[in-house]
Amino acid sequence: MNRESGVKLNKRENYELKTEELVEPLVKTNNFELVDVEFVKEAGTNYLRIYIDKEGGITIDDCEIISRALSDLLDEKDFIEETYILEVSSPGLGRPLKKDKDFARSIGEEVDIKLFKPIEKQKEFNGILEAYDDNEITIRLDEDTIMKFSRKEIALIRLAFDF
Repeated sequence: MNRESGVKLNKRENYELKTEELVEPLVKTNNFELVDVEFVKEAGTNYLRIYIDKEGGITIDDCEIISRALSDLLDEKDFIEETYILEVSSPGLGRPLKKDKDFARSIGEEVDIKLFKPIEKQKEFNGILEAYDDNEITIRLDEDTIMKFSRKEIALIRLAFDF
């Protein structure tokens, strides 16, 4: 059960929550930011992915510091039943916005939004993140057009990147 809400977590959510509790102190000690934790299955293999960041960007050495320390803690606590591969990395370009701190940091930035269902035959939108709250995301498409999206409508929102 999630202590705050009393909601029963599935196995994946439980792994992610427990891992987040283990890795958060390691990340803070090294002056990094924990961006996300995910436990996913891809092509038959389980991955426990930790995304970290810091001002100026994350290096391979930074990832190694967290990976070694977290690997030891995970071995000690041994709460993940399945075999998995631990990966620690930077969120990279086009990182998804998931938490309020991600949205707060990205106000004024260009974002891409993909919807579950089309609005006027369009499922993808690009604009400047203007505002957010628990229910809505607001972006400016151009000088004259602002759109609001229910968070429930959004399949993915991430920082836009141009090459």
